[in-house]
Amino acid sequence: MIIFGTKGYLYQLAILTLVCGRCGNPSAHTLRKRVNKFTLFFVPLFPFSAKYLTQCTFCGAEQQVSKEQADQMQRQAVSGGPGSSGAQPYGQSPQHPYQRP
Repeated sequence: MIIFGTKGYLYQLAILTLVCGRCGNPSAHTLRKRVNKFTLFFVPLFPFSAKYLTQCTFCGAEQQVSKEQADQMQRQAVSGGPGSSGAQPYGQSPQHPYQRP
């Protein structure tokens, strides 16, 4: 007997400040990557689909974006460019040297 299936993974790439296309509010949007992987005997082997999404934290609307758009948004979040909150990318701590009071 062979047991196979799929499993979904959700990765949060960045948090950006954008104007929502649905509610029109300038709010934080999470940039996420949704990956589906083929599993064999409950072990994920390889990804077979990936989608990039932004989700408005105000109204909850999701919008699918292309890989190129997601890469550009992620670069803007890291550099603190327009459309970003100036914050560090999700999951990374700020790199500040230690200063004595």
